[in-house]
Amino acid sequence: MLQRCFFEFLNLPDGRQVFTFEFVFMNGFVFSKFDPNADGKAPFDKLLDVFTELLQYTSGDAGEALSWLSQLDKQYKLTNKDYGIGDFIEDLKTNGYIKENDQDGTFKITPKTEQSIRKRSLEEIFGKMKKSKQGSHRTFKTGQGDEPNPEIRPYTFGDSPETIDYTGSLKNAFINHGIDSLSMHEDDLEIHETDFKAQTSTVLMIDISHSMILYGEDRITPAKKVAMALSELITTRYPKDTLDIVVFGNDAWQIQMKDLPYLEVGPYHTNTVAGLELSMELLRRRKNPNKQIFMITDGKPTCLKEGGRYYKNSFGIDSKILNRTLTLAGQLRRMKIPVITFMIAQDPYLQQFVRDFTEVNNGKAFYSSLDGLGDYIFEDYERNKRKTVR
Repeated sequence: MLQRCFFEFLNLPDGRQVFTFEFVFMNGFVFSKFDPNADGKAPFDKLLDVFTELLQYTSGDAGEALSWLSQLDKQYKLTNKDYGIGDFIEDLKTNGYIKENDQDGTFKITPKTEQSIRKRSLEEIFGKMKKSKQGSHRTFKTGQGDEPNPEIRPYTFGDSPETIDYTGSLKNAFINHGIDSLSMHEDDLEIHETDFKAQTSTVLMIDISHSMILYGEDRITPAKKVAMALSELITTRYPKDTLDIVVFGNDAWQIQMKDLPYLEVGPYHTNTVAGLELSMELLRRRKNPNKQIFMITDGKPTCLKEGGRYYKNSFGIDSKILNRTLTLAGQLRRMKIPVITFMIAQDPYLQQFVRDFTEVNNGKAFYSSLDGLGDYIFEDYERNKRKTVR
């Protein structure tokens, strides 16, 4: 039975809202006034949660995030007489979350904060995942792999000594040769079967064209959150895998994991071709047999670069741009590199472009809301890691 439902809207200075809620289920009905300090968290930890969330909306601008935090504090009474925003800023500096420029007094976040943002994104988006041994991309294909399974088989020439089941082998030696004249022969040896752990190389393409913030909808912040969560997931859970991050607008370029909190949308068109070409080049350098591209976008390709000039057309689907894009989709298919497209727009003609692209590439497409984007990417990453190229 629902006992209590706590909810609160925080209005951000730019008009967006952060909505928090909590349900408590118990027998009976007990009504009480909501106490925001009843969660047992220290004042610093509670403000740090809000500050970290705001940093994702301000693209890592610590000064702007602190300004927003002050406005939220004024409106929602986040602090009290014993602990104010000034105390919080001092604690941020003391604990190494921000550093102050001695010349102009501006604040900048530190690598510790960058990692904290990635961990927060991981917990928010992939928090339901269960822990497992790091680096275990199981393919369920037996042979000379690198993780034992319960199956036993006779030794064959070339098997690694590390896979010998010594207990079973000694038992065979006792049975075959007796205790008095104990000796061990090749026929006595037993081997633990092993599974391969597949390594996967992934390129995450993020659309940073102007449409990612058009029509009053912030699409870039959820995309960044997913990218940060996926980065932290691979770094901590699958350290043998590789993740390259590519952003694309009029051009495409590679960014590092540490750059994600600062990522912003620019006044760009959508040069999907440039993003795919760079992704192909990055994957060519990877020796893993399993390769894939995750592409987060909200629109159609509208730009090509021809020599030193840009060919642009934002009206409808341009056949010249479309043909170049589909040609690359076919090349990626021949290279056995699937493109998994996460489309965060609902326009039918845009979805038709994605369907055509996916058919040529033999990849997959998801038409996701912003809220479901992380679940889709995590589930597909988990599914793809079980595959191996034969």
